[in-house]
Amino acid sequence: MTRCVLNSLGYLYPGSFHAMDLEGKATAPTATDNVEFAQPTTNRKPLELLRDTEALLRRPTVATLVPILPSKLSNRFQAASSLADDSLKELATIELNNISDFDLRPARILVSLSFIGFGALMILVLLLYLNTLHPELSTVEQIRQYWYQYIWFVSLGVAGMFILGREAMRPIPKRRKSYKR
Repeated sequence: MTRCVLNSLGYLYPGSFHAMDLEGKATAPTATDNVEFAQPTTNRKPLELLRDTEALLRRPTVATLVPILPSKLSNRFQAASSLADDSLKELATIELNNISDFDLRPARILVSLSFIGFGALMILVLLLYLNTLHPELSTVEQIRQYWYQYIWFVSLGVAGMFILGREAMRPIPKRRKSYKR
């Protein structure tokens, strides 16, 4: 007797069975049930992991490119690499749990202003491009052909304004006043 059978994923498929049991049963254990992951031997901070990973990628690249480059550029490249080492060592000493929301406020303001400025600059570059290389296009034709770029750059500026507005509305913690008697 051929009937439809409900498998373990809930799909009906034609099959033959003798009982009216429509519940599907898994026939093989899934791979996720038997997997055990190795536990890390040391707990490394994320910034230390970033430092080590970046160094493992950068050092072979520098070693490969230094012999190829001219001597002046090679010296600057090695100096930039050692500066990156120093900067990342200093960065790895930062405790992420000690950074408060108020400490990140200047960075968020700078990022939002960068979004706004980059969006406005790219709109100006797009307009300069259109007016110098395509003067035959009217404003409507420019927007029709380059609407995608307009939308991206305007959206970037609007996103920056939203971030800036959120920062403006965020409450500033009040500082305790010290009273002298």
